[in-house]
Amino acid sequence: MTVTMRSGANADAGKSVAPGREDPRADGRVIGLISGAHFLSHYLIYLLPPVLPLMKVDFGVSYAALGLIMTIFNLTSALTHVPMGFVVDRFGARRLLIVGVAVSTLTYVSMGAFAGYTAILILAAIAGVANSVYHPADYAIISAMVSNQRIGRAFSVHTFAGFAGGAVAPMVMAYVSIQWGWRVGLMLTGVLGTVIWLSLLINRHALSDGVTRQAAGSARADSAVEKPGQTQEKTGVALLLSLPVVMCFLFFTLLSVSQNGLSTFAVAAFVSIQDISLEGAQMALTAFLVGSALGVLVGGQIADRTRRHEWVAALCFMATAVVIFTVGNMLLSAGWVIAAMALGGMTFGAIMPARDMLVRAVTPEGSMGKVFGFVSTGLNIGGAATPVFFGWLLDQGEPRLLFWFGPISMLVAALVAVIIPMARPKAQS
Repeated sequence: MTVTMRSGANADAGKSVAPGREDPRADGRVIGLISGAHFLSHYLIYLLPPVLPLMKVDFGVSYAALGLIMTIFNLTSALTHVPMGFVVDRFGARRLLIVGVAVSTLTYVSMGAFAGYTAILILAAIAGVANSVYHPADYAIISAMVSNQRIGRAFSVHTFAGFAGGAVAPMVMAYVSIQWGWRVGLMLTGVLGTVIWLSLLINRHALSDGVTRQAAGSARADSAVEKPGQTQEKTGVALLLSLPVVMCFLFFTLLSVSQNGLSTFAVAAFVSIQDISLEGAQMALTAFLVGSALGVLVGGQIADRTRRHEWVAALCFMATAVVIFTVGNMLLSAGWVIAAMALGGMTFGAIMPARDMLVRAVTPEGSMGKVFGFVSTGLNIGGAATPVFFGWLLDQGEPRLLFWFGPISMLVAALVAVIIPMARPKAQS
């Protein structure tokens, strides 16, 4: 089967939207439901790290053994993102998302209710597989259901919800674990998960899973004669290995490298190279994370007002690179470090909606699940490789190099962003 997509300056014009979805209230309903699921996915990811010291005491194992829990989760998630993308495109994003939310919730409740260390390792693998549902399903539904004039803001709210979930989880677990223990904190996940699962189930008819529309579109594509101004698009594995999609994968990987290097070791590096206390360094990292969340919302507004998403991403990456290089290579007071990191967070966060729009522009209809599943694997790869490398730099007594390699990865990512639209097939006359 060959899928066609119109070419032109505005790739979004080639995307169809479900009938009746020009209504802002309908768009808001879809965005709210999917963002709620994304909030849950990031909330679950950040449940365990705050209570690892408590788990160490209860299980009598090493931190390395506890780290294996997170490794198994990330490994299974990375390995199943692409297959899950194919499943989403084949059987429907709506169905898979509802199942994924249910399995994720039950997994973490089980960890708290009765699981020992070995059982948690097994449950972490199941949680990783369930986690791989979210990105392919979320992006497929948003792209299919939200009108083009609001798609940038939809992506930004979706990403912001993930940031919020990751921020809330440690605070909740810190309080609940002190009051009633870490197991109760995990079991209380069942309340949040059940609420989100029921909201998706009750409103499932408002969410297009794309299967019916995709089948109809496929039949039309197979019977139609190719017309001028249209270009044939690859499908399946060939689509994932096409140059535009591979470039998007590289972009996601570089974004993850730059983000994880800062979020993991910026505090330790600042204490070594700046006249700043541990608390001040922690405030600087917090300023970067808060700035990133706000920048995501600003980026959504920008994404809906421009077609040149590659230049938005490139310019924001370059601005972030300058800020991060400066705070790591100039002696600044604590106040200036915190202010600069807040600014760097804003410009970094603004990249996210542009990132998603770039992927959407190179993806044929009916392939959103598999493409976003594939490129999202780059986030896992960057997240797995970066801490080891940057940790080694600090072990070698070279904390400043964190603020060299981070900006370098950002500049390369900026170049990749500009190349992505150029890699798309040209219209045939």
